[in-house]
Amino acid sequence: MRRALNLAREEPGLIIGLVILGGLAALSAMAPLLVDVSLAEIGAARPRRPPGAQHWLGTDGQGRDVLASLLVATPRTLFIGLLAGLIGLGLGGALGLVAGWFRGAADAVIRTVADVFMTIPAIAVLVLVGTSVRSMSVALMALVVAGLSWMAPARAVRAQVLSLRERPWIDVARLNGQSGVAIVAREILPNLAPYLAASFVVAVSTAILATVGLEALGLGPQNELTLGMMIYWAQYGGAILRGMWWWWAPPVLALIAIFVALFLISTGMDRLVNVRLRAAS
Repeated sequence: MRRALNLAREEPGLIIGLVILGGLAALSAMAPLLVDVSLAEIGAARPRRPPGAQHWLGTDGQGRDVLASLLVATPRTLFIGLLAGLIGLGLGGALGLVAGWFRGAADAVIRTVADVFMTIPAIAVLVLVGTSVRSMSVALMALVVAGLSWMAPARAVRAQVLSLRERPWIDVARLNGQSGVAIVAREILPNLAPYLAASFVVAVSTAILATVGLEALGLGPQNELTLGMMIYWAQYGGAILRGMWWWWAPPVLALIAIFVALFLISTGMDRLVNVRLRAAS
């Protein structure tokens, strides 16, 4: 409890971000208790109805209750970000660890492949995949985004490992007869853990931004509701021109809350990890 209170005093932004993200997750988890989630299906209600007692946030042009759709779409959007961030950072971190520790041919190959992939416009690849796949799903979208987001973590982790392997305690571990795998597991990874945690939050935010951009173009999962697809259907139905604010405003506000929470968490964790930032404050 004392550590939690100290953390709240030192980094209130981190706590606020966790509370916002936890609140969104809790609302989504309790969706069946709050609303009838079957109202998120097409034709479940009368289309284009303004907010009222029966539908608190109104209905969209396809007859879906906006509140039910919002509570169904939010966890799917978070799932895409978490899965894509986890896979992208995990793959990039593993490759960066191998490149930085073993160096030599492995380093040259991984660095070259990462540099080549970084020159390819990610949005072009996402659009190409989105138009080529007949039925895009939430999991498939997360895998596609993860496949295009491992390069930056690989380069960053490689640089961190190259710096850590020259530290005095690594030489001491070698003199003590520890193997390379043991040094990586006992010395390198624990020192990389705070950096990887902060990088994971950034990776999740980047993945959500990429998927929302793809979904806004109509290349997302057509049969599954996400916040990006809610925005797409709103613009497809001319909600802004018709003045139907209840159709597009809730998903936009939910995305703003998610990005604000992730930003606060990222900056808070960065300040906890970065000694120079704490000293400057």
